[in-house]
Amino acid sequence: MKTELLAPAGSYEALTAALAAGADAVYLGGAAFGARAYAKNLTEEEILRAIDFVHLHGKKLYLTVNTLFKEEELEEQLYEYLLPYYRQGLDAVIVQDLGALRAIRRWFPDLAVHASTQMTVTGSAAARMLEQQGVSRVVPARELSLAEIQKIHKTTGLEIECFVHGALCYCYSGQCMMSSLIGGRSGNRGRCAQPCRLPYEVYEKGRRLGEPGDEYPLSPKDMCTVELLPEILRAGVTSLKIEGRMKKPEYTAGVVSIYRKYLDLYEQNPGRYKVLPEDLKKLYDIYNRDGFNQSYYKVRNGRDMMALKNEKQTVGSRRGRRNEQLFYEIQRDYLDTMPKEPVSGYLTLCGTMPAALTVYAGEACVTVEKEGIQKAQKQPLTEERVRSQMEKTGNTPFYFEHLDIIMDEDIFLPMQFLSELRREALDRLEQELVLPFRRRAPKKTEDPAKQNAENTEIKEIKVTALAETKNQLGTLMEIPEISRIYADMFCFSQENYTEEVLMTLAAAEAQGKELWLALPHAVRDGQLNPWRDTFRELVQEGLGGFLIRNLETSAFLQEAGLADRILTDYSLYTMNHEAQQFWEERKTAGDTVPYELNQYELAQRDNSRSELVVYGYLPMMVSVQCVKKTMDGCNRKKAMVSLKDRYGKSFPVKCYCDFCYNVVYNSVPLGLLKEAEAVKKLSPRSVRLSFSFESAGETKEIAEQFLRAYLHGSVPETDREYTRGHFRRRVE
Repeated sequence: MKTELLAPAGSYEALTAALAAGADAVYLGGAAFGARAYAKNLTEEEILRAIDFVHLHGKKLYLTVNTLFKEEELEEQLYEYLLPYYRQGLDAVIVQDLGALRAIRRWFPDLAVHASTQMTVTGSAAARMLEQQGVSRVVPARELSLAEIQKIHKTTGLEIECFVHGALCYCYSGQCMMSSLIGGRSGNRGRCAQPCRLPYEVYEKGRRLGEPGDEYPLSPKDMCTVELLPEILRAGVTSLKIEGRMKKPEYTAGVVSIYRKYLDLYEQNPGRYKVLPEDLKKLYDIYNRDGFNQSYYKVRNGRDMMALKNEKQTVGSRRGRRNEQLFYEIQRDYLDTMPKEPVSGYLTLCGTMPAALTVYAGEACVTVEKEGIQKAQKQPLTEERVRSQMEKTGNTPFYFEHLDIIMDEDIFLPMQFLSELRREALDRLEQELVLPFRRRAPKKTEDPAKQNAENTEIKEIKVTALAETKNQLGTLMEIPEISRIYADMFCFSQENYTEEVLMTLAAAEAQGKELWLALPHAVRDGQLNPWRDTFRELVQEGLGGFLIRNLETSAFLQEAGLADRILTDYSLYTMNHEAQQFWEERKTAGDTVPYELNQYELAQRDNSRSELVVYGYLPMMVSVQCVKKTMDGCNRKKAMVSLKDRYGKSFPVKCYCDFCYNVVYNSVPLGLLKEAEAVKKLSPRSVRLSFSFESAGETKEIAEQFLRAYLHGSVPETDREYTRGHFRRRVE
């Protein structure tokens, strides 16, 4: 397919400006379910008009429904929300929630579904899995390299859409809960408060890291990749996506116009591609966050990608006065100019015959006749006067590229007559052009799996535990009431990996426990390949299975024939029954209750195949960036640092060097100790204690307290500080 330039439209004005500047398609959100809830999103009437508008210009429109869906939203609202847009001819929906994917494919089987970057597709195995589920386009995680993108291109038939300009999130898309846990505004639900843009101090063992003025360790610079377009296109990217639904129309038009220029230049003459310095300066002047980076296409991470200092406050900063001349030109060329399409016409004005105007564009052709031609009494109409009036196409999306006029010499018509004739013909042509995009409304089909499902009440709850360190693992092995242990994959030495796991497995079996491996939070293409045979051998020797955190790991294990040994963690969200069914159809062993559902919402959910985390420092961010490397350099050794915010709260950061990513944890652990009875009424199959930084002694003490509460009904007194997360608090 021809490379598409895809622009954001946070308003109707931004949409028209984007098309005027050269966009091939736009993506936008409506009144609900978009990942930019605070943008000036379009109303239903505006979106319906926009769908016709883009189609008249030979362009496309994609609607964002890329939030996570609670049960009642998916069951009672999404179908009715999408229906009018589907009828109008919507080109595609952009989706994050796997439950929404499953439902939309059933409700609207001929509607294209694009996998949002928030699905966090980090490799070709995950892309293949989504392709099998009917996804036609994938927006990979923004952290992927050109080589990783090319692997998806070569091993799937998917269209690939990649961001090329605009803001970058600090964390892997779709895995951020920082805004949610701190302030109750969920980034997964389009309401991110952007805590990553706030100042933090970074400490390691009491020593402050970084240079003077380094206050923003979680704030990446904006990306600008216009110089990399040839390499991006050669990697197989078919849609170049510009970020910015929260930004003004001037930003959209200005950025689109420059990327349009260089995309066209490349397609015309690939061998002589070069970006002019003055165009880079225009992009800089339109908007930047303390400079630009070229995203992750050619680098893994690094200090140069980060906006560590507030350049606006720096003396002599280039971020001074706005380039008024540039913004004047953008306003003149794209905002004050409505894009128009060429049409041809044939006007006949003869004697006592009705006036007849035929207009056509492409295969669409309409003719309008109107009585009212008069014989001239004084001054007959001239062809020049008629042509001048007919070519006043005004606010219509058309202009006459060619107009033949056949007329008698002695006739007269009021100008209003000609205007009405032209207006009716162009209105009818417009309807004729958009008619092929209209669809008949399908009947909503219910999920047969839900109709046959029955909530199973769990009479005896089990307690499991996650250990991230060898000391925690050893301590938990000695506690008889813990029925299953998830051992972090790297609790064991690389030199004698299989032997150590088998020894631990034998010890667990002797204690009557199951041993599972907890696999990495972030996995890139091919990273697990060396472990395939090891995992299969361990399962044959009695390993229970794998706790997984991402789509790539899931697809890898499924391709390895180990699908039934998978328990999905919180980050593979199952907020609704459709998402639960998505995983159940893949024969997985169960799921983990999402952290962003409260007690009431959990009571509406079937938790009989689910684990519910009742203790642990919750991961708020998983990032390919490394706080340690950014602020102090990389020594390739596992490290622990902490982020201190404006209020003195400290957020632990763990560096996972084996797979090269960071996890930022909440400052206070989740602790549903006093809520034990309320949790048990939700009938989860098991509850989990998740240990990350705790010493062996702390692990033992905390485990015993929660076991008393959950197995013996005795809630102990404790002076430990806990948060209840979202258990009592509804997330926005």
